[in-house]
Amino acid sequence: MGVISSVDSIKQSRNPILLVHGIEDTGLVFSKMAMHLKKSGWDVYAINLVPNNGDVGLDELAQQIANYIKGNFPQDQMLDIVGFSMGGIVSRYYVQRLGGIKRVQRFITISSPHHGTIAAYASKRPGCVQMRPDSLFIKDLNSDACMLKDINFTSIWTPYDLIILPPSSSQMPFGNQVIIPSILHPWMLSDIRSLKAVEEALGESVRNITI
Repeated sequence: MGVISSVDSIKQSRNPILLVHGIEDTGLVFSKMAMHLKKSGWDVYAINLVPNNGDVGLDELAQQIANYIKGNFPQDQMLDIVGFSMGGIVSRYYVQRLGGIKRVQRFITISSPHHGTIAAYASKRPGCVQMRPDSLFIKDLNSDACMLKDINFTSIWTPYDLIILPPSSSQMPFGNQVIIPSILHPWMLSDIRSLKAVEEALGESVRNITI
């Protein structure tokens, strides 16, 4: 009889993790985080949203997440999602509007504009318009955001963010809130404190919720 390694045993008890990048990024932006999580025993996947520059609505990008999950995981496989910046909002649409609430057990956003960002006024691209503080898209998602209470939700953000304006837009009135005083928006994916916060959130016990 073969001996199962401790890493293999850990993997069997953990959900796969899907990493969802932000605007103008690809899945490669998670390189350091993915390596860190893989070394800690998780199976990690990163989607590449196309186009990644805001030329299409966030709802269309969310459908790409739905399609990716359908094509890469068994129907009964539960998942954990980590979304960075715009990727956190795209992931929220998947969770709240495309049935992801039934598949996702842990949902972590990192520096995501849950209440919009003033920086989005710099572009008239559809995806950017949807991230404005007064957009119908943001208002609609927040109208029933309380459904995220039914999963393990964590928001990680920095008060020094110059992309998410105001930085407090990354806050939500429920779930776990983790403040990482990183001085730059992109650094939130490589700051060792962020990596540890993500790992801790992914290690939390799942609530017994009937959906």
